[in-house]
Amino acid sequence: MGKTLFDKIWDAHVVTQVEGGADVLYIDRHFIHEVTSPQAFDGLRARQIPVLRPRQTVATADHNVPTRGQHLPISEQLSRFQVEKLTENCTEFGLELYGLGHHYQGIVHVIGPELGITRPGMTIVCGDSHTSTHGAFGCIAFGIGTSEVEQVLATQCVLQKKPRRMRITIDGQLQQGVLSKDIILYIISKLTASGGTGHFVEYAGSAIRSLSMEARMTICNMSIEMGARGGLIAPDETAFDYIRGRAFAPQGEDFEAAVEYWRTLYSDEDAVFDTEHRFRAEDIEPMVTYGTNPGMGIGISQAVPDVPAGSSEQTFQKSLSYMGLHSGEKMAGKPVNYVFIGSCTNSRIEDLRLVAAFVKGKKKADNVYAMVVPGSKQVEAQAKAEGLDLIFQQAGFDFREPGCSACLGMNEDKIPKGEYCVSTSNRNFEGRQGPGARTILASPLTAAATAIAGRIVDVRDTLN
Repeated sequence: MGKTLFDKIWDAHVVTQVEGGADVLYIDRHFIHEVTSPQAFDGLRARQIPVLRPRQTVATADHNVPTRGQHLPISEQLSRFQVEKLTENCTEFGLELYGLGHHYQGIVHVIGPELGITRPGMTIVCGDSHTSTHGAFGCIAFGIGTSEVEQVLATQCVLQKKPRRMRITIDGQLQQGVLSKDIILYIISKLTASGGTGHFVEYAGSAIRSLSMEARMTICNMSIEMGARGGLIAPDETAFDYIRGRAFAPQGEDFEAAVEYWRTLYSDEDAVFDTEHRFRAEDIEPMVTYGTNPGMGIGISQAVPDVPAGSSEQTFQKSLSYMGLHSGEKMAGKPVNYVFIGSCTNSRIEDLRLVAAFVKGKKKADNVYAMVVPGSKQVEAQAKAEGLDLIFQQAGFDFREPGCSACLGMNEDKIPKGEYCVSTSNRNFEGRQGPGARTILASPLTAAATAIAGRIVDVRDTLN
């Protein structure tokens, strides 16, 4: 029997199996940031253990950083403490840190791929659930807890039970105005926020193969939002071309040798998956969420549903109450005062180019505050080199410095209580973007169109 792509990578990294069925899995690359690493370093100190392989860990500051005035001291006390502690820990333990002011600083799941640190066939972990982003390159990448961060720092291994395998196949051609963000929101709406629980997902099919690397990263990023352990896509020429020439990618003959191995990373034709799902690309329209988990999503032409089968009516109604919505209501046409374009889901240069092309020559609505936050210093520099920052400014958008920003309320970029925010981030939990904030997840194009109109619109109507 053939092997899945997941099995090929996992089995090649198993050091040993322990009693009870868990595997000791070797980790090729470990990313850390300021939020989930301090306690892990304290654990090493308490046990007087060094970092085993410091060159395989890369650190950056992203969650707590301000996106204005990054050359100044951080004003929020807790944020400043966490960022300073990361600097101290990396200095003490000899780890590479791309902190504030460094030209490689940025959101951890943006800088890994753009620097060529992320490569096919790797195992990658980080104390952050959206580590699944890196799976777009044909990696096994997943988030870990703080105690596991300590495990990896001390041993370069982590103890894990092998998940089940799921394949989601999407064939066909996407409608105009439908992006990868719409694909993953559509999938999650069909499978629910728990539909991938216990699985690692491989995305396949002609619609997936047609996507850019940035688009593939968006899909893998949100695998966790359907309860999956992670997601991955078989690497191909699109992936190889993306990696070629990047700062830490193999060069010359080493690169060609690496590609020969990377070409072996695919699921065999006779590989068996525990679960299979198929969808048609043509059925997907621009998506928006209406509730307080990413599975509560609908096509822009649809209305907020009644209680879905299998859902708790009390929980469903609580969610609608928080969002100030009711069943039967259309999201299209709803006034929105805040738009956020950024996060590890949609802050890459391709995302910014799409938004800039849409808003060029237009002005945002007077009622909207719109911010665009690049995912890294490199994205920021590229956007400025291409004049995208000027396009945003002329359209009335606030172009900021890199960081996680308004994806989550751990920094200064919070959405006011009771306000709606159309956001390109990955989660719409209660209070995710600030206490009482109401998050509506959408693609960069839908977010941009909302900012211009001052209300949620079907972006397809603006592209004809």
